[in-house]
Parts: sequence; C-alpha cells; structure tokens
Amino acid sequence: MEIYTIGFAQKSAEEFFTILKDAGIKRLIDVRRRNQSQLAGFTKQADLSYFLRALCQIEYEHEPRLAPTADLREAYRRKKIGWPEYQERFLRLLAERHAAAFLTKECWAVPTVLLCSEPSAEHCHRRLVAEYCQELWGDVAIRHL
Repeated sequence: MEIYTIGFAQKSAEEFFTILKDAGIKRLIDVRRRNQSQLAGFTKQADLSYFLRALCQIEYEHEPRLAPTADLREAYRRKKIGWPEYQERFLRLLAERHAAAFLTKECWAVPTVLLCSEPSAEHCHRRLVAEYCQELWGDVAIRHL
C-alpha cells in the first residue's frame, strides 16, 4: 500500500496538478484545518475541489480531524515549541481524536494523497499522518510528491 503526500506552497497550479496526474492520484484528502484562506490561492476548498475534478478526475475530501489545533500550530510557528514537542503533541492529538477508527485501509483503496501547505514534508503534519498509518498497518510505503 502507498500513501502519498503533497504541499502546494512554492508550486504553480500547473506544476501541482501535473504532479498529481503523473502520480496517478485518484483521491486527495485535505488535512488543513482552514482551507478557505485567501492565502490558499488555487487550493481554496471550492476551487480545489473543482480543479481536481475537472483537470484530473480526482475526488476531494476535507478531513480537519487530521489537522493540528490552532494553538499547537501557533506554538510551533512562533517557536514556543520545537519540532520534537510538536510531533509528540500532534501524535497524541491523533490518538485523542481516535484517528485509527476513521483512518482505515479502505481509505487508501485508490491512490490517495494527503494535502497540506508546507512545501516539504520534513516538518509537516501530513508526514506525521502518513507515518501514523504506517505504524498502524506496517505495510505502507510513503511517497512525498
């Protein structure tokens, strides 16, 4: 089983949608808490859903239960906590939200990508979600697009 991740920052719309098409993605799960910000550009919820369907035949789903809380995100962004503490608190949040109950293997029956804004997965919660699934099931390859 493969889980893909992608960030839209520092990508043009052409680059973003070409990457998804080339990877054979059929479903995108938006793991941002807020997906309607003006800063989201072409990835605002209604626009992204339309573009995915019209350009790539990709299904769109928003799953805010896989996003950090505003407090956690701000603590990290303002450097009140470092990455190790952020990671620990985010993984605890997934457990508190019972993510294992709604993140089932069936979610990945078709090539699926987790979307967030960060250009790199290195310090992004989408990577933590993918690794959480990998730990749950073991037989998961993670591909960062």
